[in-house]
Amino acid sequence: MHIGVTGGIGSGKSIVCKLFVCLDIPVYDADTRAKWLTNHDPEIREAVIKLLGKESYTESGEYNRPFVSSQVFKNPDLLKKLNGIIHPAVGKDTDAWLESHSNSPYVIKEAAIMNKAGENNNLDYVIVVTAPVELRLSRIRNRDKNRSEAEIRSIIERQISDEERDEIADFKIDNGENVALIPQVLKLHKLFLKKSGK
Repeated sequence: MHIGVTGGIGSGKSIVCKLFVCLDIPVYDADTRAKWLTNHDPEIREAVIKLLGKESYTESGEYNRPFVSSQVFKNPDLLKKLNGIIHPAVGKDTDAWLESHSNSPYVIKEAAIMNKAGENNNLDYVIVVTAPVELRLSRIRNRDKNRSEAEIRSIIERQISDEERDEIADFKIDNGENVALIPQVLKLHKLFLKKSGK
């Protein structure tokens, strides 16, 4: 069984996934793998350089995230083209990872961008992690001191809305300040174990 975990930036999807890891559930972090692939996959490197120029990679060969971000930040068409390069590679990588974890009762794919379960993906269910926008802003400011408030708000505004995320959610985890996170994860873990029959 394949479970997706998504949520807006700063919602806490990574901490939710870490709790599942503590329960011995394998988690594929699509964003981390995308970063790794952009640094190590020669086909991605070639396509990104063709799209954005040689400055897309540093002299030492590392993906130049600040440069790339500055190019796509205000240009949705470039961002779409960049995603068109990276997302298919992540899809292939995900498939290989899923194959290697086929004996697990269920696995989790964590990603910022996700479709409803069964819509052009191999997910059985989608969990959406939620938190109030002001709390999300505070979390992002604390972890990423190089981003301005305007940059953070722009990122949030460019992501799909909470209402759109609600439409893809089979389950929701509230990661606000007034709700205990662990019991919500344990409840879903028990449910998924039961549904998997393992």
